[in-house]
Amino acid sequence: MTNVKQKTIVFFATGGLIGFSSVAPGTFGSLAALPLCLLISLMGVGSALIFVLTLVLLSTWIAHAAEKIVAQKDPKQVVIDEICGMAVALFALPFTPVFIIGGFALFRVFDILKPFPIRWVDKKVPGGLGIILDDIIAGMFANVLLRLGISLFA
Repeated sequence: MTNVKQKTIVFFATGGLIGFSSVAPGTFGSLAALPLCLLISLMGVGSALIFVLTLVLLSTWIAHAAEKIVAQKDPKQVVIDEICGMAVALFALPFTPVFIIGGFALFRVFDILKPFPIRWVDKKVPGGLGIILDDIIAGMFANVLLRLGISLFA
């Protein structure tokens, strides 16, 4: 693997190097996802679904490669998983301050506390899939709770 290829993988895996933040890299990675979430919100649901699925597949490969480059299991500087998780948390929801803040808060809570099955996936699924999948599930939990909130309070 070339040095340029490794640097490119690390660049994307760390969310444009945001993951190297010494304070709360996962939180900053989640915030870095917001422009991408805005772009996704402007797509039709079908196009957005294809985009997010492609993002998740590419991110799984990138996370797996970055884990090997860094030679560390689920490296903290890899935040591409938070970017994917936020894309799922806000998927097909209005891109408004209420949903952005609610989705961000819920996603971070699920990502940090890791209720079942998130913790199980985090511990048992290896490689890039494990890095990404726990955040996808956290994003799904956040998305479902936001939708429940809409149905209860709208």
